[in-house]
Amino acid sequence: MSTIFAWLFLLATSFAIALENPSFVYNGFKNSRFYRDGVAEITGNGLLRLTNYTKLQKGHAFYPKPFQFKNQSSNNSIFSFSSTFVFAMVPKYPETGGHGIAFVIAPSRSLPGAVAGQYLGLFNVTSNGDPSNHIVAVELDTVYSSEFGDINANHVGIDLNNLTSAISDPAKYYLDHTGRNYKNLSLMSGQEMQVWIEYDGLEKQLNVTIAPIKLPKPQIPLLSLSYDLSSIILDSMYVGFSSSTGSVVITSHYILGWSFQMNGQARALDLSRLPKLPRRGPKEQSKALTIGLPIIIPVFVVTIISITFFVIRWKRKYAEVFEDWELGSGSHRFSYKDLYIATKGFRDKELLGIGGFGRVYKGVLPSSKIEVAVKRVSHESKQGIKEFIAEIVSIGQLRHRNLVQLLGYCRRKGELLLVYDFMPHGSLDKFLFCPSSSRLNWSQRFRIIKGVASGLVYLHEEWEQVVIHRDVKASNVLIDGEWNGRLGDFGLARLYDHGTNPETTHVVGTLGYLAPEMTRTGKGTTSTDVFAFGAFLLEVACGRKPIQQLASDGKIILVDWVVSCWSRGAILETTDPSLVSDYVTEEMELVLKLGLLCSHKIPAARPSMRQVVQFLDKDVPLLELSSLGFNAGCITCGQEGFDEFVSSSLHSSDLNYLRSSSVAGSVLSSGR
Repeated sequence: MSTIFAWLFLLATSFAIALENPSFVYNGFKNSRFYRDGVAEITGNGLLRLTNYTKLQKGHAFYPKPFQFKNQSSNNSIFSFSSTFVFAMVPKYPETGGHGIAFVIAPSRSLPGAVAGQYLGLFNVTSNGDPSNHIVAVELDTVYSSEFGDINANHVGIDLNNLTSAISDPAKYYLDHTGRNYKNLSLMSGQEMQVWIEYDGLEKQLNVTIAPIKLPKPQIPLLSLSYDLSSIILDSMYVGFSSSTGSVVITSHYILGWSFQMNGQARALDLSRLPKLPRRGPKEQSKALTIGLPIIIPVFVVTIISITFFVIRWKRKYAEVFEDWELGSGSHRFSYKDLYIATKGFRDKELLGIGGFGRVYKGVLPSSKIEVAVKRVSHESKQGIKEFIAEIVSIGQLRHRNLVQLLGYCRRKGELLLVYDFMPHGSLDKFLFCPSSSRLNWSQRFRIIKGVASGLVYLHEEWEQVVIHRDVKASNVLIDGEWNGRLGDFGLARLYDHGTNPETTHVVGTLGYLAPEMTRTGKGTTSTDVFAFGAFLLEVACGRKPIQQLASDGKIILVDWVVSCWSRGAILETTDPSLVSDYVTEEMELVLKLGLLCSHKIPAARPSMRQVVQFLDKDVPLLELSSLGFNAGCITCGQEGFDEFVSSSLHSSDLNYLRSSSVAGSVLSSGR
């Protein structure tokens, strides 16, 4: 009975707390009664200005009443709380602002002894790091202070009794849930930004998120700290802001709106009601107009004429082309001017390579500072606007970790430009065939092979349409910063709906990777991609190109050589000599034999890319090629007589195995 009463008491207490859930929301601060000290003030239009353009000043602003942060009925654990606010830092001189703003939870509104400068109005040289402070703060810091271990001069940090942050990160926000795509922020840009601060009392986790105003809250927080705040936060605490300026770097720090909630989600701010920031430098502007007006008027007409001619010339120089199909491509369009600046005028020093589809340059986008690769299709290219459109449409919406991501494009007069993720290690072929480049070890090669295979499964089966790449080869596989293989160059790609057949077209691709049926039908299929992947497997394992030209005008066909070695039981003799014995024998044999199976003359005898992945992952064993009736003739035999080949070459047990498993079900299928 006593247990029941205790449970009811806890329930009633929790219910009472839930009913209270103290909170507030300010869309501007007109008529608010905040506690303020230092230079903090509320402007006529409702801005909370913590500091102004004065040196070595601090400003504090706190909600006048304290909040109960501890749950007395639950071992003094901290209640959950949530807050969001909009701020702006407006430096007096561009790029020289400081020191920053801190959201503060403190036992007192006055923060006695706190000083300005790098201490942000929170602590001083003796109190910094003192456990008796009982202060939790989220700092928006715009000055690098080495004594506090700052990571840079533009970061967000969580401070626990100490300006040496428990966790910090450069100011940025994430664009999706992956945690890989983000955009940097400049805290002292003078632009309004929103911050979300949330503490989960059950999980003991404090999250901080930041983004430009009017953007929705990002899915992933910038900072996430697992920490029980009950050892720092007292039962009754105040919430507010602290800010400071330095002896050289001075800034006006503003809070435009603020919402706070205990035991729940802070109410959203009404961004349309937030007060406006003051115009920058109105006095200087007025003075300039007063003095310069007599000079400006006589020059104005001449200047306007000059500018008009300049703009017309500029527009002609950087004219771009827009067509209806671009609206549905799902790709971002870059301005030619930005790409010109990014590649430093497409100068030769930024050239990454030259191919049949044009030149590729390294670039750094001027706004985001992101490294990119810009493919500039040359006028001499035999491939033109149709291939360009195919690439835009086919990969503009593709998303896979083993495909080179198309970031956007640009069209200017006769020029076609594609913008991709920059792959710092370049293309795979240079690691296989270039004597001056370091060679990849077997572990790296096997990982790249599996990655490319996974990318092809996505193209063939997992996207909303079937995508046939039609040019799978080592030179079209790029290596990212983590040494993952990414399939790129979709200039020859074709799409068709699942369950339909691709239309007949002209033969395209690279000699040595072209499936034999292409010469008869001109039709690219998923099976022709598998054939090219087979050639790719052999060149990665053997360190040789599919067709090697000899000095005597002869040629070595790689697949024929591997078959001849396999037929006499010495397939490992084809292994790349640079690997010596530094490879896993079982994996090497698997790759070589799978390369031969994918290179089968008969399309229906080749596995699908999903089956290839199953083999590489060792989820399904690959039968010995001899048990599948595989022989040297399979590389050169024609389609005719295939039924006889299957029935005469395979034992009944093998036929049953093939029919019942995914290993080589395609061998007995009617095609793909």
